[in-house]
Amino acid sequence: MGRGFGRKQVPGAPVDNGLPLNLQPTKAVLVRFSQKIGMMALVFCAIPGFAQNSLDERVVWKMEHSYWEDVKVLDLAGYRALWHENFVGWPGVSSAPVRKDHITDWLSAYTAKGLRLQSYVLKPADSQATGDVVVTHYWLSADWVGKDGHTTAQTTRITHTWIRAGHTWQIIGGMSSPEPEAGK
Repeated sequence: MGRGFGRKQVPGAPVDNGLPLNLQPTKAVLVRFSQKIGMMALVFCAIPGFAQNSLDERVVWKMEHSYWEDVKVLDLAGYRALWHENFVGWPGVSSAPVRKDHITDWLSAYTAKGLRLQSYVLKPADSQATGDVVVTHYWLSADWVGKDGHTTAQTTRITHTWIRAGHTWQIIGGMSSPEPEAGK
């Protein structure tokens, strides 16, 4: 008779998998093996999510970092170059939407108070590329330091709409708002 055919499994008895008893896997080995398989499944399921970012999205995310590096070193010319001539957006520090000619107003107001960007962490929330447009959504946690050395931490939610302009990308729309404090 073939292996396993016609045999009845007795409840509580070891499973006969054809291995000698001294080579049967223990419950602990099986649990660890199951955990490793589960972790591998999570990793392999997560990788496609990251891999789904298109080349255009990856380029634009690098430009988002360039944006904040320009702010950090106060490179206003480099910063302005990131903005499309037809830009309109609503920065969280403005009471109304602004155009490109007012895009550095917020940074000028910060520096007038003696503040400068000391460090930042950009945490992507999502992005989408469609034709010649890429929309990014992210949180920016920034540390602003004053002349007195006092540091103020601030987290902001930011959305930018980038448009392909020749061989580069420029921001044509955007909005930002302060991240509410936890529990509010």
